[in-house]
Amino acid sequence: MNDIGLARNMDNNEKAFPKKLEEVNTKSLFGFSSNMKVYGFKEKTKFVPDYDESYVFDEVTTKAILAGFSYNRRVMIQGYHGTGKSTHIEQVASRLNWPCIRINLDSHISRLDLVGKDAIVLEDGKQVTVFKEGVLPWALQNPVALVFDEYDAGRPDVMFVIQRILEASGKLTLLDNNKVITPHQNFRLFATANTVGLGDTSGLYHGTQQINQGQMDRWSIVSALNYLPNEIEEKIVLAKVPTFVGKNEKLINQMVSLAELTRNGFIAGDLSTVMSPRTVITWAENFNIIDDLDLAFKMTFLNKCDEVEKPIVSEYYQRCFGRTLVENETLENE
Repeated sequence: MNDIGLARNMDNNEKAFPKKLEEVNTKSLFGFSSNMKVYGFKEKTKFVPDYDESYVFDEVTTKAILAGFSYNRRVMIQGYHGTGKSTHIEQVASRLNWPCIRINLDSHISRLDLVGKDAIVLEDGKQVTVFKEGVLPWALQNPVALVFDEYDAGRPDVMFVIQRILEASGKLTLLDNNKVITPHQNFRLFATANTVGLGDTSGLYHGTQQINQGQMDRWSIVSALNYLPNEIEEKIVLAKVPTFVGKNEKLINQMVSLAELTRNGFIAGDLSTVMSPRTVITWAENFNIIDDLDLAFKMTFLNKCDEVEKPIVSEYYQRCFGRTLVENETLENE
């Protein structure tokens, strides 16, 4: 069940949510000290994201997210895909024990999904029409961090609904049932985007829209998250695929170097597909399964590339591994 469906099937049972905030130590939780007073919940509840022990935090981005949680700032994280924007927010929420719901603003998400709509229910054996609140009113009334993924791809009708609640004290008026909702004091709002509201100026993110500048102005903090340095990404991959520790650590270095070349090519416009840290981890996992690095790379990444771009990727591979990929290699039927 997706997050919207999950929220619709939840009531406001107090046991589902934490109550009291307490100050936390950023050094022990995130690996750096901060002058900010950071708060989190003591108890972990069902809507808190899973804890990833191997996650590595970007300090600047983490401080922006912490400001959002502790000081009720509206925070947008912008960056290329695969940089871990949404995961970053989730992992901060996990360490703060803060309930967190993610919504992907694709073209199928409508105003009715967010606000709510009429539904037919049975009451005393009779069918009656009642208004069922959507995920937005539900989240507003609870200590929940609401994360809008792909914010710059949202439909105009959806974006204007969100604009109503962008101010910290913004109330939501439900015209359908004449109700005004005041946000819970621990409700928080975040967004992730590939662009900064100016539309797809690079040609890399089709489907993104220009965002009303009046709405962009309501986001208190905008932080840019780029790919991590190679040495940090290597540590992440080794943590996710521990079988490479020791004998294959140099191999991970070469794999991450190849990923960096694809990202540089992507930024320069030479490639339309890029290797994210997730791709490198998948490549390493596939190598463990089939015990063939070249074939695992083709299955994981190369076969997703445009035919015109494959020679460029093959050149990157040759630079990192000192050998040329064999073209048109297929698995023989046994």
